[in-house]
Amino acid sequence: MATPEPAPPSRLRTWMLEGLSDMAHAQPAQPGQPARPAEAMDPTGPTKRRERRERLEPVEPAAEPVEPVAPVAPTQPSASEPEHQGRPWWRVMCLTGVDYFSTLGYQPGIAALAAGLLSPIATIVLVVVTLAGALPVYRRVAEESPHGQGSIAMLERLLTFWKGKLFVLTLLGFAATDFLITITLSAADASTHLVENPHLNSALHDQQMLITLILVALLGAVFLKGFLEAIGVAVVLVGLYLALNVVVVSVGLWHVLTAGHVITDWSSALTHEHGNVFVMIGVALIVFPKLALGLSGFETGVAVMPHVKGDPGDTDQNPAGRIRDTKKLLTTAAVIMSCFLIATSFITTLLIPESEFAPGGQANGRALAFLAHEYLGGAFGTLYDVSTIAILWFAGASAMAGLLNLMPRYLPRYGMAPHWARAVRPMVIVFTLIAFLVTWIFDADVDAQGGAYATGVLVLISSAAIAVTIAARKAGQRGWTIGFAVISAVFLYTTVVNVIERPDGVKIGACFIAGIILVSLLSRLARAFELRVTSVTLDPLAERFVRDMAHRKIRFIANEPDQRDKAEYRDKIEQIREDNDIPGQEDFVFVEVTVLDPSEFESGLTVRGEILHGRYRVLTLESSSIPNALAALLLHVRDTTGRTPHIYFEWTEGNPFANFLRFLLFGQGEVAPVTREVLREAEPNRAHRPRVHTG
Repeated sequence: MATPEPAPPSRLRTWMLEGLSDMAHAQPAQPGQPARPAEAMDPTGPTKRRERRERLEPVEPAAEPVEPVAPVAPTQPSASEPEHQGRPWWRVMCLTGVDYFSTLGYQPGIAALAAGLLSPIATIVLVVVTLAGALPVYRRVAEESPHGQGSIAMLERLLTFWKGKLFVLTLLGFAATDFLITITLSAADASTHLVENPHLNSALHDQQMLITLILVALLGAVFLKGFLEAIGVAVVLVGLYLALNVVVVSVGLWHVLTAGHVITDWSSALTHEHGNVFVMIGVALIVFPKLALGLSGFETGVAVMPHVKGDPGDTDQNPAGRIRDTKKLLTTAAVIMSCFLIATSFITTLLIPESEFAPGGQANGRALAFLAHEYLGGAFGTLYDVSTIAILWFAGASAMAGLLNLMPRYLPRYGMAPHWARAVRPMVIVFTLIAFLVTWIFDADVDAQGGAYATGVLVLISSAAIAVTIAARKAGQRGWTIGFAVISAVFLYTTVVNVIERPDGVKIGACFIAGIILVSLLSRLARAFELRVTSVTLDPLAERFVRDMAHRKIRFIANEPDQRDKAEYRDKIEQIREDNDIPGQEDFVFVEVTVLDPSEFESGLTVRGEILHGRYRVLTLESSSIPNALAALLLHVRDTTGRTPHIYFEWTEGNPFANFLRFLLFGQGEVAPVTREVLREAEPNRAHRPRVHTG
């Protein structure tokens, strides 16, 4: 009786998984691995293939030889084809700019509280670090890692096996801290501007938590609608916000210059308080780490790099146009922001009384909005408030784009997230719910989240500086190596000072790291019995072995290679025949799997054929897991020959639980039963399942 036709997937499921990996259309190949076809990335792919097989009636092996069917190679883009169409760099800059430029909403106030009268000088130090430190570092990151993984991918190559995975998970924890706190802090600050508006204060002063949650939910809704809409909104918001800031800065500078006593009073107060220029610079260097939020846009800039439109001749291996335009993006954003930082810190310090910056003051967290109301009237001030609220709310868009581009590139590949984690919409919902939780925990308080935000930003920038230092050293560029090493030291110093002064940031980052590692390990455990092989390729001799076996019963022997001498293979065959009562005329092909990096989860499988000692046929494979590789080979042989293959094992000696742990951590251990379980997961129809024998 035929298996009933499976019900089609629901419209909700189809919508949720639509546009799988919209944030990154192509996964770049890992070192030593072939590029992954789009089908291998589709979480519905295995289900579709399984459903097709389940609709087949069980078929007994034919008596006559079955001509093997040539496997169909998955369609992959040619090396000469351009990658997916992106957007002009200046439009993508606006997406990163909603995060970077929006810090003008609170950065002048932070600088005034941290440095007082020295705020303009401390801001100049920040600008120097930005242009001479962070900008060269991330221009190099864009060159070394042009697919959006950023410095994390560069550091991943330095460490192998599980220590590399744990290191990456730690950096992802800080990245999650940076990006998620960007979403919640920006929404909280936007609600602060809304609540503190003179026309709305009386009606909304107790509603900051509710307003922040609504803003976070609206941000998630934009990304559920589609990413292109997010870029369009960002362009409008950034253009309007920068234009209004030009007006505020121009008016502020006019008042400073026309009221000559303002500059005189400020310089006199500086001299009286600090004595001389050298002391001022020294104090500015000391307080500079407190201004580190002004560096917040660089990691996002490289995270959304896949959306930058390159040249028509760009390829996945050499996206030269994308790299060039991303450097333009980073440089332009840094120069624009540097000019605004210096100008705004100058006018706010000289024109706003110091008491107004303190908690409860009218300029606390909204210094430029204070000036807009003070010097340009209530109507313009309200327009400025609306623009600031909008860009602060949407600052989370660049962070959300960074999360959606970064997390699916690592966790599913490590087996540390479910298949649907490569789809955009489910991840938007997950990140939005986490943002709700963070907002509730911190009671939508901007100051309470500032430490975690700064810590995440500084850890990522420090790791990027270290990564490019190592890259320059490997490239033999002595001058760049020394320069990047100095920059690394500056950022490490800044990070350490920030952590000492605000240890809550590390604590929050540690919570994110612990959560990611716990969820990742549970996911890895839950997905342990998946097939985990994205493609199977046989060399000509291996294909010849399979084609020859297709004329009779296909029998494999799983062998753990030792000396690989004649006696090893002769004794193994005799043992298998005796344990399974197989007639002497039956022949076998040995299968030997070498485990390379057991911490890897998904990979392609290349099968090579050998003839040893003039008579023993051997298929050799390299994989991250022996059982999963054997199961993938058996299913491939079944699908290409139309025959049901048999494989023979000996039982593994030792404690079953210890052997299972060896399988999870090292890809070995309890091979026979795990191979059978992987086959059962991949092929529910028992009649079509390859046979596993153990003696």
